[in-house]
Amino acid sequence: MNAFVLKIIACITMFIDHIGYAIFNDTSYFNYIGRIAFPIFSFQISEGYTHTKSLKKYLYRLLIFALVSQIPFMLFSSIITDNWGLNVIFTLSFGLISIAAYDKCNKLFGIIVCIALGIISEFLHCDYGFYGVAITFLFYVFNNSKILMALSFTIATIIKYGYNIFSYYSYGTAIFKSAFEYYFPFALCTLIPLIFICLYNKKKGPNSRYILYLFYPLHMLFVYAISFVI
Repeated sequence: MNAFVLKIIACITMFIDHIGYAIFNDTSYFNYIGRIAFPIFSFQISEGYTHTKSLKKYLYRLLIFALVSQIPFMLFSSIITDNWGLNVIFTLSFGLISIAAYDKCNKLFGIIVCIALGIISEFLHCDYGFYGVAITFLFYVFNNSKILMALSFTIATIIKYGYNIFSYYSYGTAIFKSAFEYYFPFALCTLIPLIFICLYNKKKGPNSRYILYLFYPLHMLFVYAISFVI
């Protein structure tokens, strides 16, 4: 499975995730499928760093499309909530910066940068926040071992959803049980991308550099428009 196929899978599952909000105006089974998308995009950032000829151009490209995508993201977010933050490309950019710090400076500094940018991403309400920055970083750190990569990603995912579940513990048994029933399927579905990532053959496939950059803002505008029709 090459990089092009991975990106297509991620784009399709992201679209399913987002169109679910337009149809149901709430969480649905569509969003379970949508959990497949982000880890694949996150993994592709770590791979992109490995193969890029210019880190500066790669980072600039991400940041430019993050800015371009912000208004479509805000419009799409208005379907779900009145609150909004920064779109996921900002999160991926923070992950890329963490990887560069780890690779070009030293490992300890890279870890510190990753934690700092993870905290900043939470403060700025970036999509996927600390978790998003962390798994992008971990995919690179353990890119030479699929076992360690899968293990670190699984642990990060358990921590993310475990925190969400146990934050309701003090509210009583009934609410805690409801939180578990709500978040547990999301946690399981978030691990599904490991199957595709482990099948990745490190080949590029057809040129797909701008698939995410163009599809991301355009599909959110489409979903926003569809929400009015539905």
